[in-house]
Amino acid sequence: MIVKLSRTGPEVIEAVTAALAALGGQVRRLEFPFGTFLAALDLEDAPSADAVARLRLATAWGSKVHGYPRTHASSDGGPERATRAEDPPLLAMIQALAGVEWARKAGTKPILAARAQNPQGTRVPLGRMEVGGEALALVAGPCSVESREQVVATARFVAAYGATALRGGAFKPRTSPYVFQGLGRPGVELLREAGDAAGLPIVTEVMEPGEVEFMAKYVDCFQVGARNMSNSPLLRAVGRAGKPVLLKRGPSSTLVELVLAAEYILLEGNPHVILCERGIRTFETATRNTLDLNAVPVLKGMTHLPVLVDPSHGTGRREAVTPMARAAVAAGADGIAVEVHPDPSRALSDGEQSLHLPEFRRLAEQLRPVAEAVGRRLDLPESLPFAPNQVPLIRRAMGWGGTHP
Repeated sequence: MIVKLSRTGPEVIEAVTAALAALGGQVRRLEFPFGTFLAALDLEDAPSADAVARLRLATAWGSKVHGYPRTHASSDGGPERATRAEDPPLLAMIQALAGVEWARKAGTKPILAARAQNPQGTRVPLGRMEVGGEALALVAGPCSVESREQVVATARFVAAYGATALRGGAFKPRTSPYVFQGLGRPGVELLREAGDAAGLPIVTEVMEPGEVEFMAKYVDCFQVGARNMSNSPLLRAVGRAGKPVLLKRGPSSTLVELVLAAEYILLEGNPHVILCERGIRTFETATRNTLDLNAVPVLKGMTHLPVLVDPSHGTGRREAVTPMARAAVAAGADGIAVEVHPDPSRALSDGEQSLHLPEFRRLAEQLRPVAEAVGRRLDLPESLPFAPNQVPLIRRAMGWGGTHP
C-alpha cells in the first residue's frame, strides 16, 4: 500500500506510520520533491482483529457519527448487547486517518512513477544541467573504455561539441563470453579521469549489486542496462545509493514493465530516475533493434520521469544514428545517448554503431534547430577548442592514422 500525506508534521507521520505498522507490514518513509509518501510493504492479507479495531478507533469510523458502536435488543428479550456493523474497507479506513491525502493498494500498476504524482515532470540533476528541463541532455562517449588515450580524447572532443555527460562501459554484458568484457574497475577509474579532464559527469553501467558501493565513489549516474532492467536486487541497490540512474528498456519489455522497474528505484527513496528507449526486438533483421519512438510520447503520458533515446543501440547502424536522433528530439525526448569513438573500425565493441568524432559534431549541429522547433534547446559552447581539421591530429597521437569521414 502506498499512502500520500497531505500534512507532514512529526506527529502526523508517526501516527500514520504506527497505524500501518499495526497491520503487519514494513513501513518506509519516502521524501520526494513532489510529496511525502509512506510505503507499507508486505501487508498481511488478513490483519488481526485487534489491529483493525485500533485503526477503526483512529478514524472517523470509530465515532458514533458512523454508527459505531450500535446496540440492539437480543432476540430472547435479554439486555441490549453491543454489535458492530460490517467494517468499512481497510483502504477507506487508512484514507480517513488525519493527514492522509490518499491511499492506494499496490498492485501491477506504477504508483510513485505515475504522471499524476508530478504532472510538471521530474528534473534529474546531472552535472551542470537538469535532465527533463528545457535543455536537451546529450550523453556521448565510447561503448567501451579501452585505454586512457581513447577515453580522454573522446571525452574532450564530445565536451567541446555540446555533450552534457560522458558515457562509457567498464563492465560489459556481452552476448558471447569469448569477446571483450570490459576493463572492470580500472575502466571506471579511467572514465572518471576522462570526465574530470573534460568537465563532464560520467554515466556507466553497473551489473551487480556488489559493485554499487565501489562505483558510487566514481560515477555521477548509474546505468542499468537493458539486460538488467528486471534485476530487482540491482534496482534496489542503485536506488539505495541515491545517485541518478539511467534505466534502459529491455529488448522484450513493455513500457509498463519499464516504468515498474523504475518503481523499484523510487521505492528506495531515489526519485532521480531517467528512462531510456534503446530499441526492442522484432522480426526485422536489417537493424540491430527496432527503435520504438512511439515510446517517447506514450511514456510522457504515463510517467513524470524524463526520457532519453539511444539511437546507437536502437539501430545498430552508424548511418541511421543521426536521423533517428533528430526524430527522437522531434518526438519529445529529453535527450539523446550516443556512442562515439575516435576510430570505430578498431573499437573493441559496437564499432559499427559508433559515430566518428566529426559525425558527432554534425549530430550536435543538426539537433539544435530540431530542438528549437519543438520548444527545447541544445546548449553548444560558443568557443570550440577542437577545430574539425584537428581530428586527424588526435587520431595520429593515438596511433590510429589520420583519415576520417
